[in-house]
Amino acid sequence: MPKNSPSNLNPRSPLVLDTRDLPRRPGAMRTVKRVAPAPADLGVELIGVPEGADLDLDLRLESVSEGVLVSGTISGPVRGECGRCLREINDSVVVNVQELYAYQDSTTDSTTDEDEVGRMQGDLIDLEPALRDAVVLTLPTNPLCREDCPGLCPECGVHWDDLPVDHSHQQIDPRWAGLSQLNRTEE
Repeated sequence: MPKNSPSNLNPRSPLVLDTRDLPRRPGAMRTVKRVAPAPADLGVELIGVPEGADLDLDLRLESVSEGVLVSGTISGPVRGECGRCLREINDSVVVNVQELYAYQDSTTDSTTDEDEVGRMQGDLIDLEPALRDAVVLTLPTNPLCREDCPGLCPECGVHWDDLPVDHSHQQIDPRWAGLSQLNRTEE
């Protein structure tokens, strides 16, 4: 967002933090505890937080000389499928967030690139980009239903846990079938 654009954040949005009641003097602090619905596409290809799922925000907003430091934890459910066997995964994720949001026209605002430090829009902070970064970086790109998941049989596609121990798809080339008789013992 350009530095001089007007604020277009909705202060009623659950992932927008309003800092009007936080004094702009270093050391001032307040806590925010709320439940917010998860935004769309919060995850990676095989696993993510379902859109609209409850995210528990437990945050601390602290005034520093150049802006507001937001730190705390965000937790919520994750849904997906195992990268080996495609079984459903239902789990939860807890991520730590720590992000500085620079005041408009502060030294930090003018001396850093736009993507280095978060920017406040008036008295508002958009928490969604920091939340998205923290969650997506925490999720595995190849999730497993369990660490020792054996996956699927490459021939028949059945989960290895559901197959007998001696399961095999060994096929003998018909040209060599006669040789297999040599290994048999006479009864």
